[in-house]
Amino acid sequence: MDRRHAEALDAADPLARFRRSFDLPEGLIYLDGNSLGALPRTAAARIDDLVRREWGRDLITSWNTAGWIEAPQRVGDKIARLIGAQANEVVVADSTSVNLFKLAAGALSLRPGRRKILTEIGNFHTDVYVLEGLAALAGATLEIVPTEDVVGAIDEQTALVALTHVHYASARTWDMAAVTAAAHAKGALALWDLSHTAGALAGDLNGADADLAVGCGYKHLNGGPGAPAFLFVAARHQAAVRSPLSGWMGHAEPFAFEPHFRPAADIRAQLCGTPPILGLAALECGIDILLEASAAAVEAKGKALCALFIQLVEDRCAGRGLRLIGPRDIAERGLHVSFAHPDGYALVQALIARGVVGDFRAPDIARFGFPGLYVRYADVWDAVEILREVLETRAWDQPAFQARAAVT
Repeated sequence: MDRRHAEALDAADPLARFRRSFDLPEGLIYLDGNSLGALPRTAAARIDDLVRREWGRDLITSWNTAGWIEAPQRVGDKIARLIGAQANEVVVADSTSVNLFKLAAGALSLRPGRRKILTEIGNFHTDVYVLEGLAALAGATLEIVPTEDVVGAIDEQTALVALTHVHYASARTWDMAAVTAAAHAKGALALWDLSHTAGALAGDLNGADADLAVGCGYKHLNGGPGAPAFLFVAARHQAAVRSPLSGWMGHAEPFAFEPHFRPAADIRAQLCGTPPILGLAALECGIDILLEASAAAVEAKGKALCALFIQLVEDRCAGRGLRLIGPRDIAERGLHVSFAHPDGYALVQALIARGVVGDFRAPDIARFGFPGLYVRYADVWDAVEILREVLETRAWDQPAFQARAAVT
């Protein structure tokens, strides 16, 4: 294989046109969309119109005339189409961490008498921190077990199994339907973190009979830094589940100004405070592009990019200290690839200095993301060529790099 092969794949790519939908710096190979998605070209104009016209001219009337008040449900319904949920099962609100807390607490409310929450060793750290905090407040027990022991650890005391569908470091995916079925067999609920799934893989929450899910808006959904997150509650649970954050937007009639809380009987009960309209507007721009492209097509291309990257790295960078993290079978992976290296942090910094942006995860992981909407096959080829040069020259040991690193 050579670069001409990669160029031919790009020429035949049915998603190639979507790269023009993003404002990417010329000459940069951006392989970190799994941490922060690229800027949709429509977002700046949308935010400008919102600020100048809807906010600046129409002021408070825009809550009704511009549909601000319905935005959390409207954008949630769009996300539902990407993750295999029904309309009115997803709402946009708060951050992923806050939503995880709300839904984990809600799961305890649905399983009174059960006080065990189960997760895996190596789950994303903030998820574990949030669950630890909830367990301490609720008098519950958080049990953290090795990945291979999760299903066997579900028992009659388990209220909730909380897992990240695509692992943040290894990209390993859980069999959502199988784990959810195992939880249900013991009377427990399953809560899935879709932060590396939504916008990357074609989700099927309803097909997996999922109970609860959360996810962020700033990775593959391309909603911008700090974009609002989303949460999913299966329709069958919405009337009974209780959020611990009973804010006015979760009230059955927010503008009735009743003296006591009366929760909405649907997904709106998971809202709390006033929705972040600027963030919602930018997020909707990214989601609209994904909906035009189709989740299945984005997943298929992203996995092809991952497979090509693994092949080229192992062919062209053999013997340079890299070790693949996560499953080799592409069908079992999300849309990022990690390689461990003894000088992982320095390696990533040297790549960034040469225009290839990935990221580092402790203790030694260089991680690269492959969103199908804007990464090209030629980008993969070029990135591996630069990686090979960096490894062969140990660029991070060169005086010029060390001098630049000392300044920055």
